[in-house]
Amino acid sequence: MSEVLTAAQMRAIEAAAIASGAVTGLELMERAGAGVVAAVLEEWPEMALTPQRAVVLCGPGNNGGDGFVVARLLAGRGWAVEVYLYGDAGKLPPDARVNYQRWLDVGEVTGIPPDGDFDVIVDALFGTGLTRPLDGDLVAAIEGLVERTLLAGPNSKTKIVAVDIVSGVCADSGRELGCSAPYFAHLTVTFHRAKAGHYMGHYTVAPWALRIVDIGLEDTQGAVSLTSCPRRRLGKPVGHKFSHGHALIVSGDHGHAGAARMAARAALRIGAGLVTVASPLGAMAENAARLDAVMLRLVADAVGLAEVLADARITAVCLGPGMGVARAAELLPVAVRAKHAPYLVLDADALTAVAQDQGLFALLNDRCVLTPHAGEFARLFPDIAAKLAAPAVKGPAYSKVDATREAAARSGCVVLYKGADTVIAAPDGRCSINAAVYERSAPWLATAGSGDVLAGFITGLLARGFQPMQAAETAAWLHVECARSFGPGLIAEDLPEELPKVFRALGV
Repeated sequence: MSEVLTAAQMRAIEAAAIASGAVTGLELMERAGAGVVAAVLEEWPEMALTPQRAVVLCGPGNNGGDGFVVARLLAGRGWAVEVYLYGDAGKLPPDARVNYQRWLDVGEVTGIPPDGDFDVIVDALFGTGLTRPLDGDLVAAIEGLVERTLLAGPNSKTKIVAVDIVSGVCADSGRELGCSAPYFAHLTVTFHRAKAGHYMGHYTVAPWALRIVDIGLEDTQGAVSLTSCPRRRLGKPVGHKFSHGHALIVSGDHGHAGAARMAARAALRIGAGLVTVASPLGAMAENAARLDAVMLRLVADAVGLAEVLADARITAVCLGPGMGVARAAELLPVAVRAKHAPYLVLDADALTAVAQDQGLFALLNDRCVLTPHAGEFARLFPDIAAKLAAPAVKGPAYSKVDATREAAARSGCVVLYKGADTVIAAPDGRCSINAAVYERSAPWLATAGSGDVLAGFITGLLARGFQPMQAAETAAWLHVECARSFGPGLIAEDLPEELPKVFRALGV
């Protein structure tokens, strides 16, 4: 897995490199500015052929210093460049002040955002270190500039480039500090490592492109990982069906059993050796008519589930999809207390049952995986959800990573908090982000039943012997890859059927 950094970690890495004598702040600034220019030309190669018109918005810190380097290098390519400085030049940090003076040898600086039709707007106002809301007058000025430029003509092709992160967005959370950030960037260029905020919040709404520029810093361990796929583990070793696990998916009653069938199909496709749907009497005929490779057992009540779970070969159970809250509340204690302790995936109605009964919540343990969407998360952890929903007025802002970690620690379970910025956390603090943004954008996943399939993926991997954290991470990653592979027109039933193609592409 690749790891992302917090703003504080990035500052510490830069400071350590400078203190060691390996590099100077000026050298890092020059590398950053050059990296931004290279990223712009790589993203839009046509701009390398003809000089463009650009405006660079520089702030009062080192992010502004990066902006002065960008302006100088673009001007050196023959571009028409205008520079705006927010703040007092006399108060710039030393390295930024040097690059301010270097720019003055090339062009001018204005204290008012310039007007006109620009090909590129570069935001170097505030980088990852911003901890307060943007000044309202500054926001209005930037909004005016962006609006005038983008509306300058019906065919305006202006590109907006953010240096490090969109000004006004917290680098640790992706949340907007105070009033809304005034724009979305077509390209964000950051340095050394991506930051956690690049994969959450603001950056999931209109995710265009993110480039990470190597500026010669030592590699370091981040606080949060991005999900990836353990190809070796997905391959099946030689064995019989029971050596690959037996997953049990508990169904709801007649007319509500489709969700369980989709989860069962997903568990089977992802490699569980056997999958059984546990059905109430009213849904037996419906399920029997729709299931072939998936087996079927009558489970009318808690006694019936206890009888089924007496089989030690059942290694994972999924409770929730289409079950009904009352049935989930009745069967959950049996599953948790089963003698052979299968892994449990709790989704949908099972989560609602747990949210309504603190006695059920108290039964949760480290063999459980919770898979809430935002509404279910708010019911399970109302105080945590309230902190996340509160306006962010200072940075680092409380993030979805913080919320999911707190929920995992409280419940003692792995928690997979769904969304375009899915966050997965374990009770011991391990955390990862499975973001469907940038080149992994998968808007087709916003379809009924996709969450049931994800629950089935996790259950199937748990049945195979994956540990809860890795099962949740791998399932979430594959879920997005299946959607990307299928593309527009996706419905939930397509996701399991796309897995073989994804596996082949992975070389599994």
